[in-house]
Amino acid sequence: MTKILGICGSLQAQSKNLTLLRTAARLAPAAVELVLFDGLRHLPHFNPDIELEAPDSVRRWRQALSASDAVLIASPEYGFSLPGALKNAIDWVIGSGELEGKVVAITAAVPGPERGRRGLQALHDTLTAVRATIVGGEPIPIGSTFEDQVAGLVRTLVHAAAPTAGSHPRSI
Repeated sequence: MTKILGICGSLQAQSKNLTLLRTAARLAPAAVELVLFDGLRHLPHFNPDIELEAPDSVRRWRQALSASDAVLIASPEYGFSLPGALKNAIDWVIGSGELEGKVVAITAAVPGPERGRRGLQALHDTLTAVRATIVGGEPIPIGSTFEDQVAGLVRTLVHAAAPTAGSHPRSI
């Protein structure tokens, strides 16, 4: 069983990116469990002074990442970048290492194919701090091919997360 942790970069209750993650969970192959993490909103601002004695919300975040084989992040673009809550969550695990070398698929549910690219690039750049193996990186427009594209990204993520001898972090 492959365990994928789904992370929505938006805190919005009716986020299209949350819909994307729920679609991914529904369409995931039988041998894949996609678990949604809904704790970004509970993380305090990153503070190096408390990093070693992190609050419970941070410990839950770190544990969820540690327990996963791969990560799927669906995130909107805010101000030509990634949302602050998502950046904060990544900051909490740069030093502790739970994302280090992890296979991470990134995407954004968007109204049109040219939307969300700057946010995904900023997310890609941020994930290089943990030497993540990045899969995808393209926005997925909401429309007739939405489910097919989401299912395809999940298949690509599962394939990339399969253990291979001598694998090194890379972008796919």
